Amino acid sequence: MLAKIVILAAGAVLLSPVFSFVQAAEVDLTKLPPASTQAGLTYDKDVKGLFDQNCIKCHGPAKQKARVRLDSLEAALKGGEHGKVILPGRSAQSPLVHCVARLRDDSAMPPKKEGKVLSAEQVGVIRAWIDQGAK
Repeated sequence: MLAKIVILAAGAVLLSPVFSFVQAAEVDLTKLPPASTQAGLTYDKDVKGLFDQNCIKCHGPAKQKARVRLDSLEAALKGGEHGKVILPGRSAQSPLVHCVARLRDDSAMPPKKEGKVLSAEQVGVIRAWIDQGAK
């Protein structure tokens, strides 16, 4: 089953303009925290606060590392210099999820020196929000 997941994720990377440093062959999707079971998640109500606390310092109006902004829904969905970071309906293939779940040391967000690591529950909320269409 893992091989199928990696193949599907690899296809997503090949077909989608996503972070070039997040390659499915190097990401173990079995290590992703499960998506939350909460229904009706929205950016404003459920996700913006997580981004404000953990991401805005480097991905907000003052600074945009890799040209990624997470301070508004529109900016987050736009992506950055390497393409889209959120793939609505597909959290397991979304580079943002790979980064906040810390699946690779070289792309783990936020970096340990920059902020608090997101909990499995927080990553699960982001996953569920993306799976529900990133609204």
